[in-house]
Amino acid sequence: MKWIEVSIKTTTEAVEAVSNILYDAGVSGVAIEDPNDFFMLNQDDKAWDYVDEALLPPDFAEGAIVKAYLPAGADLIDKVELIKDAVALLPQYGLDIGLGEVTTIEVNEEDWSNSWKQYYKPIKIGEKILIKPTWEDYQPEGDEIIIEMDPGMAFGTGTHETTMMCVMELEDRVAPNSIVYDIGCGSGILGIAAAKVGAKEVVAIDLDKLAVEVAQRNVVENHVDNVVDVRHGDLMEEISGKADVVVANIIADIIVRLAKDIKQFLKEDGVFISSGIILDKVTVVKNALEENGLEILKVKEMGEWAVIVSKIKGEMNE
Repeated sequence: MKWIEVSIKTTTEAVEAVSNILYDAGVSGVAIEDPNDFFMLNQDDKAWDYVDEALLPPDFAEGAIVKAYLPAGADLIDKVELIKDAVALLPQYGLDIGLGEVTTIEVNEEDWSNSWKQYYKPIKIGEKILIKPTWEDYQPEGDEIIIEMDPGMAFGTGTHETTMMCVMELEDRVAPNSIVYDIGCGSGILGIAAAKVGAKEVVAIDLDKLAVEVAQRNVVENHVDNVVDVRHGDLMEEISGKADVVVANIIADIIVRLAKDIKQFLKEDGVFISSGIILDKVTVVKNALEENGLEILKVKEMGEWAVIVSKIKGEMNE
């Protein structure tokens, strides 16, 4: 099958907006190449011990690139033009899009689904958790917890700051026998991490059927299918009951929407870990959480992104 790779050269600031444009055009996932991610994380030896800088492409430092794939078809030209027009309009909303250049190339499915793998290497997150691609050999050291990942077309590799911060929070906050809800699970990495650090029950939800299929495969690969239940649905619609931890690594606007109902899914001493929040929207998300009866426990920033941890007001802190 023939696919068209759509590549947009932009800035870190505009990555979220550009990604949303691609999703609106019908793509199932996006791949983000952002040198700011690397250069910031490269300051942390523990986090990037296993990255070989020699593998990075020569033009790596020339701004962020967002890539996605569309099937070749009769409406392809119209979709690409709509993407170009939408990107060109972003400066009207105060976003610096950098070059804003949209290019396309034709690729075979086998070529594009495997070519990026050369850049995906084992990465240590937090104290114990290490994310390892299924095709890489690695021997655990000490008490490392290994998560085997093959994100497929869901592009959930664990290397983005938002995912890393969520994994760190899960490592700190999931206790033995915890119930965890993972909202917008993508490739399943957060639900798997929760299970690996002791959760007794994890429900992972995603609206994208492709992401659900990928997550289900990764759950089985990591031998946590007795703990993690992956479901197709929109936010909390497939969930009943309350959790000790709810984690949502999505985007700020969806977290604001989720804030209105999150209390009914949290136990009295439960915590809500929310990320996918660009720094410019931290205040908006905090206000939405507080307006809906939640107390902010922690705001942590990494690169251009933040994680916000909150709980129901009036409960004792952990």
